[in-house]
Amino acid sequence: MRRVLSLLLAVALLGGVGYAVYASVRDRAGAGGGGGARDVAVVRGLIGSEKAPFFADPEVAAVFARNGLRVQADTAGSREIATSPRLAEYDFGFPAGVPAAERIRRDRKVTKSYQPFVTPMAIATFKPIAEILRANGVAAPLERGYWRFDMAAFLAMVADDRRWNQLKGSAAYDSSKSVLITSTDVRTSNSAAMYLAIASYVLNDNSVVQTSAQADKAVGRALPLFARQGLSATSSEEPFEDFLTIGMGKTPMVMVYEAQYLARAVAKDGSIRDDMVLMYPTPTVVTKHTLVPLTPAGDRVGQLLTTDRDLKRLAAKYGFRTADVGSVDRLLAEKGIQAPPSLVDVVEPPTYDVLERLVKGIEARYGS
Repeated sequence: MRRVLSLLLAVALLGGVGYAVYASVRDRAGAGGGGGARDVAVVRGLIGSEKAPFFADPEVAAVFARNGLRVQADTAGSREIATSPRLAEYDFGFPAGVPAAERIRRDRKVTKSYQPFVTPMAIATFKPIAEILRANGVAAPLERGYWRFDMAAFLAMVADDRRWNQLKGSAAYDSSKSVLITSTDVRTSNSAAMYLAIASYVLNDNSVVQTSAQADKAVGRALPLFARQGLSATSSEEPFEDFLTIGMGKTPMVMVYEAQYLARAVAKDGSIRDDMVLMYPTPTVVTKHTLVPLTPAGDRVGQLLTTDRDLKRLAAKYGFRTADVGSVDRLLAEKGIQAPPSLVDVVEPPTYDVLERLVKGIEARYGS
């Protein structure tokens, strides 16, 4: 009997060791996201700063890891990405906006690109500012707490160099500063270039600027929007952070991507307060965040961002609109946040070459 028990114990011990080895192999395989252990390839991208929080999210990193990738993302202004010699060191470029991406494709002779998510341009402001603008015919409530912003009325105000304390009902913001929207540097950043695209459309009799003559005419009238700001940030996160932390005194209005504002609202971190509102310019531009692959590994990132359900879900967490229509609205509803309104007055930006002429015209007028 003792001999039988000894044999049974030996079999049990061998079985336990065998299972431990099996479990270890299984866990390594699971970490690779497939049926067997796999190496994780490092993929480098140069991205617009507005997408940095998305790529830094551990959940996003985990999805890429399951697919054998570890994405390292460096940031720069989107227009800077388009022309940067540093781009040769990366597997993909991921600026905000089609014009910058088209420049990359043309210069790098790349035929492919991916547009995993989009976001409209918007204006983050404060309720007292919105009410002043309403009293002066520039802004009006839309629905669910959002506002519309009349670009034509605003541009007329800028042309007259109106000051905040000259406006009707300006007691809540009794400032001698010019009525302006804070933006990034139009020479380096897509968000400012999209602001210029919106303004140029209105200044060109509500038509997309198509010719050099139209661009040159629009430049002179659009110049004050940027020159009167003084020093501007090179990427979109900095002025938005100033808006959130310093407040109305420094930044009464800031041009942002809708996604930046919604992502902070979803985060429930206290940065979006009850006295803040989001306004939509009429017209506005929808920025199509466009990834241009420069290597096969970069192409794989573009494929995953476009097709992977978990990455689409996580993009909604950061306010981006994806092919999964309504994903942002569903997430906002879960967080008790009102969904933004449907936008009707949406226009296209000029082509890259025309937009470049507009930007260069602004640069030439107020220097480098």
